[in-house]
Amino acid sequence: AVNAFKHFLPDASPVNLVTEKDAEGRVFVSTYPTMMGLIDETRDGQRRFGVGHFDLVVIDEAHRSVFQKYRAIFDYFDSLLVGLTATPKDEVDRNTYSLFDLEDGVPTDAYGLDEAVRDGFLVPPRAVSVPLKFQREGIRYDDLPEDDKDQWDALEWDEDGNVPNRVEAEAVNKWLFNKDTVDKVLEHLMTRGLAVAGGDRLGKTIVFAKNQAHAEFIAERFNANYPHFRGEFARVITFKTEYAQSLIDNFSVKDKAPHIALSVDMLDTGIDIPEVVNLVFFKLVRSKTKFWQMLGRGTRLCPDLFEPGKDKKFFYVFDYCQNLEYFSQNIPAIEGALGAPLGKRLFNARLELIGELDKALAESQRDALREQRAPPHGHPDSADEVRAQIAALLHREVAAMNLGNFIVRPRRRSVEKYAHPEAWTNLSPEALVELSHEVAGLPTELDPEGEEAKRFDLLVLNLQLAMLRSEPGFARLRDQVKELAGLLEEKSAIPTVRDQMALIQDVQTDAWWQDVTVPMLEGMRRRLRDLIKLIERQKRKPIYTDFEDEMGGEMPVELPGFSQGTDYTKFRAKAQASLRAHQDHVAIRKLRMNKALTAADLAELQRMLADNGVGAADDIRRAAEESHGLGLFVRSLVGLDRQAAKEALAGFLNGKMLGANQIEFVNLIVNHLTEHGVMEAAMLYESPFTDLTPRGPEELFTSAQVDELLAVIEQVRQSAIAA
Repeated sequence: AVNAFKHFLPDASPVNLVTEKDAEGRVFVSTYPTMMGLIDETRDGQRRFGVGHFDLVVIDEAHRSVFQKYRAIFDYFDSLLVGLTATPKDEVDRNTYSLFDLEDGVPTDAYGLDEAVRDGFLVPPRAVSVPLKFQREGIRYDDLPEDDKDQWDALEWDEDGNVPNRVEAEAVNKWLFNKDTVDKVLEHLMTRGLAVAGGDRLGKTIVFAKNQAHAEFIAERFNANYPHFRGEFARVITFKTEYAQSLIDNFSVKDKAPHIALSVDMLDTGIDIPEVVNLVFFKLVRSKTKFWQMLGRGTRLCPDLFEPGKDKKFFYVFDYCQNLEYFSQNIPAIEGALGAPLGKRLFNARLELIGELDKALAESQRDALREQRAPPHGHPDSADEVRAQIAALLHREVAAMNLGNFIVRPRRRSVEKYAHPEAWTNLSPEALVELSHEVAGLPTELDPEGEEAKRFDLLVLNLQLAMLRSEPGFARLRDQVKELAGLLEEKSAIPTVRDQMALIQDVQTDAWWQDVTVPMLEGMRRRLRDLIKLIERQKRKPIYTDFEDEMGGEMPVELPGFSQGTDYTKFRAKAQASLRAHQDHVAIRKLRMNKALTAADLAELQRMLADNGVGAADDIRRAAEESHGLGLFVRSLVGLDRQAAKEALAGFLNGKMLGANQIEFVNLIVNHLTEHGVMEAAMLYESPFTDLTPRGPEELFTSAQVDELLAVIEQVRQSAIAA
């Protein structure tokens, strides 16, 4: 990229480029503290980097932190930016396109995997799904043979002697490790995987394990089944592995052990080993970005791998956890959101609470009270005192921001404005937005606090907000606080805990929560926040079993997504950008408002796409066919208006006495329809719905109610299909 960029410079002066390699060998811009140390503006008024002018930043966006602290560095310098990435994003908080002033979803140029395969630069996958019963369905006691039932009854499941009647699929390989499951996978891999050395040795293989304990259990079972390899053939390579880099170096050598790398996240990205011919997905993946990064570990060319003149032509992907089916259906994936820093989330949550309290307090009463009283420092007795304390805390945080810091400097006007205490007396909605966008997350010089206390602060803030907004998530947050109080009670031998024991025990009772108020929650937070660090992070005791699992036959899976960056992908991105720019159009508004389309509306949508130069007729025809209608295609790009989605579910809610979890489940449907416009019934049995009810909607609703929900979803779908 640097050499190419030199051709566009007006003179022949060399380009000064500051980069750094991380632990996995990826090139990136120098780390944050080093950056700050290199900044020098003292000479001739120009921004300089070390001893040379900073002309160009080349970003390999493998580092997720490009959207957080590094963004401030790019904003500070006025250099040109060249971005190179395998995983462009267009999410609100992580938008690669906006970083480079591009139209969302339309990169300057793209080179897809399928193009690279056609051009002979990469090799394609052969994807094979292998069903495992326990991985997909969990383990039910009633389904086990009698011998396995005896083993189940003899297990020490917990300290209280409780014996479950089933173990969910999510627990398998998380804390329940079954010998037969792992043995069947290893046998399948060793017999079906691509082999080298004349077919006598399994080729280089990466096994993506669920966690450290899972990787170690796989290694243990491999060594038990293949003792003649003396524990060298398959090795655990994770961030916890001693001398991990030495093992990676050996794994990179064609004929050197280990030949199987058992990895937990460490080898998902950034590893370039051409000899890898087998990838084993032994864990669930729901991030599309991560899935394609993991798949990329096998795509490298490798001449003469099998014998002279016999090159690597493809690689195997063995999936035992239904990842291939998930991604082959083009289901919108969960990207594993990159959360904002904890300090920024706390700042914004406190701003939200101030906004909610301001709504609840009468203007005249609020102003009169503030004129009479300074912010209290003790436990608050009223919502107004809570508001005053929060405002005082945020004011101290802003006042402690160093205006000389180059991250703070571009926001100097806002920081100086809110460094005055009177600015916090009355905060308009516009002021709250300004504080959230301009000030939240900026570095402050207040003494740092413990992470555990800050996380507890955020939990209670979210609890207060849920209470003020009457949100169904209140019950879930309340139960988390009760659980933490229960764990604190076990630390009664510690004097500071014993001093708060009355409150700790009260918080665990339903009576304390019956008439809970914002000041009560605030007082509880202040008294318990510094004790939370005393709670030991408890882990579920691992259970080791040897139940007989069932493995189904292989199923080849086509991966339509193996064409990211193609012209059709660009067409979808352009179509989305164009349609969202014309949301006031009658036909698009009908789709967003869940109104029935006519044939004339469909014709108008087709004309609009064609006239705006979004794509060729073949692209539009393909979009309509794959989405089962042009209306459904357009709806999937523009989404459903949130109010329309709520109205669609209103009939289901009316007249029913639903619990908090049931209402939260309905809200999840509203969220999905708002974002994606339509919904398949099968999604009700996928995350995030199964995060709330692992066995599907039948666990929350009656059969008739489930049918009613499905009818609503189908009605929303039908409204996007022209009569």
